[in-house]
Amino acid sequence: MTAPLLADRHRGVLRLTLNRPDVRNAFNGDLIEALVAALEEARADDAVRVIVLGGAGASFCAGADLAWMKSLAARGAAQNGEDARHMAGLFGLVEGHDKPVIGRIHGAAIGGGVGLVAACDIPIAEAGTKFAFTEVRLGMAPAVISPFVVRRIGVGAARQLFVTGERFDAVEAHRIGLVNKVAHGEAALDSAVDEVASQIAKGGPRAVVACKRLARTVLGMAPAEATSHTAALIAELRASAEGQEGMRAFLTRDDPAWVKALDADGEGT
Repeated sequence: MTAPLLADRHRGVLRLTLNRPDVRNAFNGDLIEALVAALEEARADDAVRVIVLGGAGASFCAGADLAWMKSLAARGAAQNGEDARHMAGLFGLVEGHDKPVIGRIHGAAIGGGVGLVAACDIPIAEAGTKFAFTEVRLGMAPAVISPFVVRRIGVGAARQLFVTGERFDAVEAHRIGLVNKVAHGEAALDSAVDEVASQIAKGGPRAVVACKRLARTVLGMAPAEATSHTAALIAELRASAEGQEGMRAFLTRDDPAWVKALDADGEGT
């Protein structure tokens, strides 16, 4: 049986590839389970500095597998609710992961596939990629993915795209903030992803985690709380072994220990 998810690690970069190309990498229970397990394992693996999430074949992800969804529909409301919560947990795991997640987006991202894009920290799309929230045309709604999508593109864009189900391209996805960058051609896409991943891997591992958390939380804090939190954070990082190593390396024009460790990081499975 073909594995629904491929994993490979090299120089601190873990590449997770959705591997159901015959159905355009549509989600089913096996793929969700495999992706959740891989992300949980990556959270505990200090050798993983950054995650790249992509899809095999012609498309990134076509959303939920309709045959799988049809089978779920016959299982009753309680089981359907549990399955929906499990899928929501996957998107939450991507968005809230300690390690930055880069999305390598190509071909098409439809329905839940767009939710996965929105959950990534740095989605980068090939110029020919098509996006759509097609749930409304199936008599459904993009319910589970809506919190992640609305946080990224805002209420105005979501109100239009959710109700029309219209397709839009990577340029429009960039304009509304769904993706961070558009690359022209697959080679340029790989180059852009590799460059961002390489830059992240050069950062202090503990500092990268702190920076991701900071970007997610600081705007939600009251001014006094933000001042207290950020002052405590910089004091903690400055006094840490990693912070001391970073300053030592900068002053001596040397690579810090965490960059040297990348050379020892071989390919995973």
